[in-house]
This record gives sequence, C-alpha cells and structure tokens, in this order.
Amino acid sequence: MDDLHVRYEADEEERSRGSLRTPASESPVILETVELTRTFGQVVAADGIDLRITAGERVGVVGPNGAGKTTLLNLITGYIRPQRGRIRYLGRDITGLPPRVITRLGIARSFQIPQLYTGLSVVENVLIALSAREERGLDPWRPLGQDALISEALAILGQFGIRDYADQPVVALPEGGRKLLDIALAFALRPRLLLMDEPTSGVSMRDKFGVMDTLMGVLQSAGVTTLFVEHDMEVIRRYAGRVLVLRQGRIIADGPPEAVLADVAMDRRVF
Repeated sequence: MDDLHVRYEADEEERSRGSLRTPASESPVILETVELTRTFGQVVAADGIDLRITAGERVGVVGPNGAGKTTLLNLITGYIRPQRGRIRYLGRDITGLPPRVITRLGIARSFQIPQLYTGLSVVENVLIALSAREERGLDPWRPLGQDALISEALAILGQFGIRDYADQPVVALPEGGRKLLDIALAFALRPRLLLMDEPTSGVSMRDKFGVMDTLMGVLQSAGVTTLFVEHDMEVIRRYAGRVLVLRQGRIIADGPPEAVLADVAMDRRVF
C-alpha cells in the first residue's frame, strides 16, 4: 500500500509563507492540511495528516470505525481544534477559526444524522439556512414567507428533487429525502467546498444511488468541490474520483478508487 500512500510535501519556505501556487494548467488548491494532529486521551484521531484537495475534486474518505474520518471533518470545519498543524482554505490559514466564520468563508458540511428543524416545514428549514447565509436573523413577528428568499428556497428544493414536500413537515420526508434536505441546507450557504458525513447512512439500498445521483448532479453543476465520508464501497466506486483511506488517524492510501480499493481488498486489517 506504500505505492498509493501519497504525502504532499513542500519546502519549508513555501509553507511558512502559506504559498499554494500551482501551474496555470492545474486546478487551484482549495484545501490544504499540514501535519494536522488531534488526540483524545490515548486515542490518536488525527496523526499528522497532510492533505491537498484541488477545486472540483470528489474525494471519498473510507476507513474502519474510529479511524478519524469524522474527526477530520470536524477539524476542517472548526468544530474541534487541532493540537498541532495548520489548515488552509484557498491559501488562507483558517486554523482555529469558529465554525460560523469558516462557513462564511465557503466551507459547509452535512452530518451523519440530519440536523433538521423537525417542527418546521421543509421550505422553512431552507429559509432558515438562507437567512443565516444573509446574516439577516429571524424576526419572530415576521413570517419567513414574506421574504424574497422564498423563491430561492423553492428553487433549491427543486434541484434536490423534494420540491413537492415544500409545505409539508420534515417528518413527512422519507429517509432519503431527509438526507437530501440536510445537504440542501448546506448547499444553500453557497459553499465552494462541501463536506458530507456518510450521505447514504440510513438510506435504503433501493434509494441510495438515486440520492447520490441527485447530490452529485447538483454539486457538479454548481462547481462545488466535495469531500465525503462513506462506508459503502460501491458508492465510493461510483461517485468518488479519488479515495483516501484512514487508519488510526493516518492517511495510509490515496489515489483513484479502482487502485486504492483493489489494494485495500487485499489488506483486511483496514476494515
């Protein structure tokens, strides 16, 4: 697996300046982590992770339970802070910034368990995300529907194939629809980089590819770079252009799905 283990290194002068210059023919680096490290007691969740993601990539992250996959997403989005290392987004050091600031810069995420307002309608959930994006706040005395954002909210629901549920409560959505809505809320923030934690978790075998077709179609059309954690190897094979394998907080393989997964299949210790 060493031949697939790619470490991205630059000279110390470039790192100290935060330079992320690339040749004109290459896509720009949208995200870089350098020696990213985080422990929880005796558990090493991130062990010197070096990673570069270029604009437009679809990067899948796989690994056994406890490998550090969700920790990596939490570090990038500011939900936890690294004990060592740096995170750069479009050349800017964002290490230690709070999640709200990171979101405003252009990084959004969804969660393994959808984070939805179950007491509200589907369209009201999107309107809350749009209001947060615009930093407008919510006036409890003014109905959300009076805002011009309603048209955008409905358009987003149409993109994600759940427009017919707009006026229904969230609980009326099937599980796959809830996943789509959760990611639609992140998409409403207009990110350039979207992180997804197990987008097909809880979705039936029958529906998972339909959900992923919808998600990836929307994100590709909008030019959103994607990093997603997934346990389903068939989903990884179909939708990732590049795969990272994490084990004990380290990236042990990084490359095209067909090469990485073929190699992983011979090393059952990974899973």
